[in-house]
Amino acid sequence: MQEMELICFQLITAAGGAKSNYIKAVQKAKQGNYEEADHLILEGDEMMKQGHLPHADLIQKEAAGEAVSMGLILTHAEDQMMSAEIFKVMAEEMIDLYRKLESK
Repeated sequence: MQEMELICFQLITAAGGAKSNYIKAVQKAKQGNYEEADHLILEGDEMMKQGHLPHADLIQKEAAGEAVSMGLILTHAEDQMMSAEIFKVMAEEMIDLYRKLESK
C-alpha cells in the first residue's frame, strides 16, 4: 500500500509541476517572451515524462494480470495527469495565438 501511495504522489507531483510550467509559459508568451515560453513547455514535458514512467509501470503490471488497487489517491493522480495534458494543449494554442496577434 505504501508503494502505491508513493507512486501516486510521484504522479501528482509531476503533473502539478508540469501544469505550473504550462501556466507560466502562457504568461511569458503574453509578455512576448516566446523563447522562455517554449523553454517552459519543454520543462513541463520533462516533468510529465517523470510521471508517465511510474504510470506506465502500473499499466504494465495490470496488463500482466497483477492487481492494481484503484483508490481515491490513484484516481486523483490520474485526474491531475489528464488535466496537465489538457492544459498543455490549451497553453500551446494560446501561445500560438499570442504569436499571431503580435505579428499583426
